Amino acid sequence: MRLDDFDPNINVEDQRGSGGGFGGFGGGGGVGGFLPLILGMVGSRFGCGGIVVVLLLFAVFGGLGNLGGLVGGGGQVAGPSGQSVQRSDGSVQGACTLNTISRATCAAYSSTENTWEALFRAQGQTFDPPKLVFFSGTGQSGCGVAQSAMGPFYCPPDQGIYIDTSFFDELANRFGASGDFAQYYVVAHEMGHHIQNITGTSDQVRRAQARASETEGNQLSVRLELQADCYAGVWAAQNRERLEPGDVEEGLRAAQAIGDDALQRQAQGRVVPDSFTHGSSEQRMRWLRVGLETGDPARCDTFSGAV
Repeated sequence: MRLDDFDPNINVEDQRGSGGGFGGFGGGGGVGGFLPLILGMVGSRFGCGGIVVVLLLFAVFGGLGNLGGLVGGGGQVAGPSGQSVQRSDGSVQGACTLNTISRATCAAYSSTENTWEALFRAQGQTFDPPKLVFFSGTGQSGCGVAQSAMGPFYCPPDQGIYIDTSFFDELANRFGASGDFAQYYVVAHEMGHHIQNITGTSDQVRRAQARASETEGNQLSVRLELQADCYAGVWAAQNRERLEPGDVEEGLRAAQAIGDDALQRQAQGRVVPDSFTHGSSEQRMRWLRVGLETGDPARCDTFSGAV
């Protein structure tokens, strides 16, 4: 996909090389205290975005947070697990040019921000963009500690899209979903969660989950995640002239690879549909297609009828 370079005025925070740490939990501490917060707020965070099922990735990868450091220029410091991680100069330019994946992530973020700003403006509304936060291994978010094993995620309290770019290597090497559009899909999915947050959809789902059984809560989470997939497709459709041959297939491969059934089959050799939190491979691919084919956010109503 042919994207313009990132806008130097985007809101980017770089925690790579800052030491990360596990302080700042809200009420409990430790990863065990953090996961329920994320699960409750965003339906067991995915990570499009970035595109990750939190609990499944903990089960599958365990030590995903011990990946080697990112490749790129700049100084190096010891990461939270002893790995070498890159440090930018703290500026948007420094964070976004630390390596090629960082630049691509910032370009995708800029494009999604511009696209949704235009869509909101067309409806007479103001779009308040999120911030993009890079971390490596561990970092801090308004939801508590950020960990690589969680994959990309969106944190509603601080409206941050959190990405450890090493996830894109996992996406390509472990899941077989390579290509630039697969990476852009991750960012666009997380931007979709921001749309849900500022429009009130996320709050409505959280309130409904508080009254629901575990299975019903999981089903609501699936609908939330599938809508974010559809919103990712809307972004791509709004930039259709920038698509290149094979881009759509890359996105669909990524959606298929991180379906709950695919991840459960890999992790435990069997599929438990009642435990799905993000949707099956077929569902994720289908709703991404809806966004791609229509380019209309109104068509992303995953809460009415079957999904």
